[in-house]
Amino acid sequence: MPSVRPDRRDPVAGRALEPAAAAGRSVVDTVAAPRAVGPYSQAIRAGHHVFTAGQVGLDPATGRLAGADVTAQTHQVLRNLAAVLDAAGTSLSNVVKTTVFLIDMGDFAAMNAVYATHFTAPPPARSTVAVAALPLGARVEIEAIALAE
Repeated sequence: MPSVRPDRRDPVAGRALEPAAAAGRSVVDTVAAPRAVGPYSQAIRAGHHVFTAGQVGLDPATGRLAGADVTAQTHQVLRNLAAVLDAAGTSLSNVVKTTVFLIDMGDFAAMNAVYATHFTAPPPARSTVAVAALPLGARVEIEAIALAE
């Protein structure tokens, strides 16, 4: 079941946070998206903002990439982002900024075609960068910043 829980410890230092800091920051955790594959949270809600971790195209039911091509993976990435945002009490329609990471800029047009079906006008601000590699052999990873109601 999706949940947002108060994070009462500094994730880096491991020490207790001040009560004011802990009250304004909560960890978003849902089984509807892939579990974190490292020491990070799926998302953090801070006040009226949600900051997601990058999502790759893992199917949360199988733990495997949704497909070998960027089209199938981008669809799954955006389903995963939608699930994380839903657990945080918001949605793709409230996303204000994304960052897209591609291992091959030759995949830009195919990723962009899928991306456009998930974000209605006006779309969020976006940066797209090429990287040498992504976790688990993924072709695309997307992170988002959204407003929460």
